[in-house]
Amino acid sequence: MRLRIVRSVLAVLAVAGLAACTPGPGGGSPSSPAPGSSASSTPSGSPTGPLPGAPGTPGRGDAELSIIVKLSPTAAPESYTLVCTNGVPAAESHHPTAAAACAALKKNPKLLTRPPRPSEQVCDQRYGGPQTATVTGTVDGVGVASSYKLTDGCEIAAWAAVADILGSSGAGA
Repeated sequence: MRLRIVRSVLAVLAVAGLAACTPGPGGGSPSSPAPGSSASSTPSGSPTGPLPGAPGTPGRGDAELSIIVKLSPTAAPESYTLVCTNGVPAAESHHPTAAAACAALKKNPKLLTRPPRPSEQVCDQRYGGPQTATVTGTVDGVGVASSYKLTDGCEIAAWAAVADILGSSGAGA
């Protein structure tokens, strides 16, 4: 039973990972709820609104994040603190693009949630540079721990999607 659940979860993550790297309108977001989702429906079966927590669904805009960016393996890390309240940077934020980062997290609180990339996913084999970044903390009370690099097309796209959150060092992507 547990194996069947794990396989189902992995299948959903595989589809989500492929959609995230697929160019086109809507950024790969699903246009209808997944089978078995808990989205409310009208009697005709059509959804009444966006799925709770779906990409693009606005959140509270509350975040406490630690962001560490390394421009190269031997470079000293750049460290940022981002604290947002209702989508607005708090005074204790030490971040070069705090207003844009807080606005992005309020607009999409799931922005930093990265599902594992399926092993069969094909990505452009272009190199964007040696930069790496790690983001840890909470967004709207949910823990996040994501890492970013510029080693192929999918990783470059993931970095670009969160460039405002990564700060000025994300400009190299």
